[in-house]
Amino acid sequence: MNLGMPEILVILLVALLIFGPRKLPELGRSLGQSIREFKRGAQEIREELEKSIEVKDEPKPAAVQEAKEEPKA
Repeated sequence: MNLGMPEILVILLVALLIFGPRKLPELGRSLGQSIREFKRGAQEIREELEKSIEVKDEPKPAAVQEAKEEPKA
């Protein structure tokens, strides 16, 4: 979904008509903060998933040792 210059201008014009010139800077600031928080949360989730995958891939030392030993009868 690519937005060209005419589409962006129409969106800005509609936003200007709806919110007025005084509210636009505040609205833009709030939108920027929301996007930043969303990206930060997504990055944290990604890091947690990568950590959990790394933990599952590493064999536990006790389990490896038990696997090497022959079963006792």
